[in-house]
Amino acid sequence: QVQLVESGGGLVQAGGSLRLSCAASGITVSRYSMVWFRQAPGKERELVGAISWSGTTIRYANSVKGRFTISRDNAKNTVYLQMNSLKPEDTAVYLCAAGSSAVPSPPQSDYAYWGQGTQVIVSS
Repeated sequence: QVQLVESGGGLVQAGGSLRLSCAASGITVSRYSMVWFRQAPGKERELVGAISWSGTTIRYANSVKGRFTISRDNAKNTVYLQMNSLKPEDTAVYLCAAGSSAVPSPPQSDYAYWGQGTQVIVSS
């Protein structure tokens, strides 16, 4: 059984930082494209960070480039999203997902496994 469990969300002031974790079981993260989406109220789900199974392709949404960093610890089978210089517009539920394509892509349908999400609230 595949499980992706996110953690690390919370309430932070604008300009602050958080590190989200996505602990995987039932799959090996180094064999999947791993991504972080976010879902804000009233908005479409947005792909914010992605890392290919090889680690050679890393992508970010324009809105988070230079502030967010996705990384992977193969020994811990965990993917991270380091979020710095947070803004109120980063407030959302952040979800981790895994897909079997070699290169991560935006469509949610490309990802077979999803976590439950972790809430991030950035206050102004």
